[in-house]
Amino acid sequence: MNICIITGSTLGGAEYVGDHLADLLEQQGHQVQVENQANLADVCDQSLWLIVTSTHGAGELPDNLKPLFAQINAEKPDLSALRYGVVGLGNSDYDTFCFAVDEVEKALNAQSAVKICDSLRIDVRNIFDHEQAAEEWLPSFIDMM
Repeated sequence: MNICIITGSTLGGAEYVGDHLADLLEQQGHQVQVENQANLADVCDQSLWLIVTSTHGAGELPDNLKPLFAQINAEKPDLSALRYGVVGLGNSDYDTFCFAVDEVEKALNAQSAVKICDSLRIDVRNIFDHEQAAEEWLPSFIDMM
């Protein structure tokens, strides 16, 4: 199975999680493409996305993920053939906890993409091993691929 992992990170945490998940998926025989600065042309031919994103500022997407979702929201491509899952990192001290996950879901769902499993929201305030938390969630994504 071909899987495109798209990361949105401000301080690198989401990239580390994305790289860890890529390693695990490759060990299971999947073909993985990791995009840390994705634009629509880079990923539009992929039918399975795993988005790993932190939440930045007042509940926003990280700067390296904003262009992709601005493009999706502006161009409104038909993403009905796309299946996806989301892993989010955030701090529950903020009332915008993991709002980036909500932004990703809203944008993709509006273009008819199909979310294949519940999104994972990692509270960095209480969960210190983000890679392990994502690894424990990964079977729920794999089972629905």
